[in-house]
Amino acid sequence: MDNEVSIEDPSFQEKELDEIARKISNLDKWREIFSYHRLEINSTTHQKLQDSHKPADYGKAVSGSPQDKGQVQYPSKVLYSLPDPSINSKWGCFPVSLAMAMGLQKILFGNTIHDFNHAWKKSYFKFHEPSSDLSYALEIGKGGSRAIQMAVQVNILKYLLFTRSEKGSDFCSLCKTSHGEQKEALSAALADTLWTAGERQKVIICAITSETYFPSTRDFQADGLTERFQLFEFLEKEDAKKFIYDHLQWFKGEGSHGVILFLYSLLFSRTFERLQKDLDISTPHLLQPSGADLICRQAVLNLILTGRASPNVFNGNQQGNSQDLLHGVLTRSEVGYLQWKKDSFEQQKLPQVGSMLKTPKFPIWLCNISGTYSILFSDNKLLLSDWKMEHHFGLYFYTGHPYQKKAAHLTVDTHSHHWEEVQQNENHAPKRPVEMVIRTKWKGASVNWNGTLPFF
Repeated sequence: MDNEVSIEDPSFQEKELDEIARKISNLDKWREIFSYHRLEINSTTHQKLQDSHKPADYGKAVSGSPQDKGQVQYPSKVLYSLPDPSINSKWGCFPVSLAMAMGLQKILFGNTIHDFNHAWKKSYFKFHEPSSDLSYALEIGKGGSRAIQMAVQVNILKYLLFTRSEKGSDFCSLCKTSHGEQKEALSAALADTLWTAGERQKVIICAITSETYFPSTRDFQADGLTERFQLFEFLEKEDAKKFIYDHLQWFKGEGSHGVILFLYSLLFSRTFERLQKDLDISTPHLLQPSGADLICRQAVLNLILTGRASPNVFNGNQQGNSQDLLHGVLTRSEVGYLQWKKDSFEQQKLPQVGSMLKTPKFPIWLCNISGTYSILFSDNKLLLSDWKMEHHFGLYFYTGHPYQKKAAHLTVDTHSHHWEEVQQNENHAPKRPVEMVIRTKWKGASVNWNGTLPFF
């Protein structure tokens, strides 16, 4: 009985209080973890579970309390789950600020009241079926976001054909792209694009959270997305690539707003300061209204293709009509760009694409044909490094349209006299858009569709 401790003993009471405090501390820790992952238990949890099989309306505002108005309704399946808090010490992680959100809207729309339409918000990156004729290609949506998807597709092809292996790959291997290779290719393409835009120094990746970090103000209209961003900072490309791969659902999941997330990540990685230096008087902001849609200006495409938001396609800088300096492409790009318009008068007004974009390091081109985007590419890495290769060669053509079940194989002959013959009578000059855009690069070339009925 001498060793028995009385509950009235002060030391016993102190130990009891310490134990209670420890349990409360643990409870608070778990509450923070559950709250961080949006698993907090509340009065609506049971109802949410009951509604888990109902289709979510991603663009519709959630009705209810005033603070919910204007917010995006998230799907029952969590697509936006953030990483474990313990990794935040490894990479910089911070919420978007009001000033950053306003900067985003101004650089995109020129003001802080515009918003993305439904077509933009539902756009994401989705591949065709693995191991199919188009397993290497994205399914391209409708509207203004098509341009971004096609530009990313260019970098996916660059990875699959030329940069994932020193030996390179051929077209046949593209058509055998597996689900795992699709994930690897998209992660690599996004990471490489962001890394190049960040001057190979830093990558910023946006994630959508359930928390609203600031409300609408007199100068800022909340859109249900921008005020919910959490930003992750990486100083190494491989870290960014692994992070994207681990959270690829943010960009490729239905309802993920994947294209917008990538675009915002691209702008944050580039930084507002660099973007202001990239742009000129011809392009004060990056998106342009077109009817009910928003279309990308050239600066957005150049940012994805070259890492710099140059507003023009010519080489270097040129004086404009108002004597202001217009900014073009400063260095030879890894992937290229070609353009052509059906209207001959409009074609004459188009600025000439310079050699920096027309002759890239890899034979892949994003093509703008009268405002519609497509891709020309070759699996011959030496095509643009040996002039003899350009006498007679093959190109593949992908439009991204649902009716196209496989890439068209074209044969280009730059030594044919066909063009000289038809030039004797301009009324008989071929006007097939694909052939004309090819001739902006290889003047006088003849194009054989190899039995495929020309469809563009």
